[in-house]
Amino acid sequence: MKSYSLFIKDWQSELRTRYAINALAMFILVTISVILFSIGQENVSEHLTGGLLWVVIFFSAMSGLSRAFVSEEDRGTTLTLHLIAAPSTIFNGKLIFNVVLVYLMNIAIIILYTLLFESFVIQNFSIFFLAALFGSFGIAVSSTIIAAIISKANAKGTLYPVLAFPILLPLILTLLELTKYAIDGKSLDTALVELAVLVCYDVIMLTASYMLFDFIWKD
Repeated sequence: MKSYSLFIKDWQSELRTRYAINALAMFILVTISVILFSIGQENVSEHLTGGLLWVVIFFSAMSGLSRAFVSEEDRGTTLTLHLIAAPSTIFNGKLIFNVVLVYLMNIAIIILYTLLFESFVIQNFSIFFLAALFGSFGIAVSSTIIAAIISKANAKGTLYPVLAFPILLPLILTLLELTKYAIDGKSLDTALVELAVLVCYDVIMLTASYMLFDFIWKD
């Protein structure tokens, strides 16, 4: 079984059940609506709205990406995957699914944010685009390995945010800094250090995930 086949299987299953899609859509709409009504007519700084954007993305990811492996446990298909595919193939398939889902999620959030919040104005699109590109990939990789860790636990819903927060915190802080640069219209050269941190984070998480997944999956 190839990684692409596993991704197609997961995507078709998601289109039938719409669990992650519905959870993400509802969470995004509710969260952005609450922020919008809370702010009201108040003048809010651009940096604050930029920070709230990544808060919405972080919690949306927790609501939609945590079931990558939990769904296999619920359906009782984990043993079948053990028999027909190598651990690296399974991880790749789940990772591709989460990457596609998180990019679609972030595109929807950013479009809604741009339309609804007048104070959210990006002056340097290059910095923001690179931050969203590498940041979304980092969220997807981290969420995939965390989902694998919690899949066999009893308190799955509680354990995911407990593990996700310390792992994703360095990534979120870097993204906040890059968003601030993008809003202020700083040059791309100014953000090279933060962009390098993002790339390093993605590489480290991807490498660590491949190294650990064999042990997690066979446990």
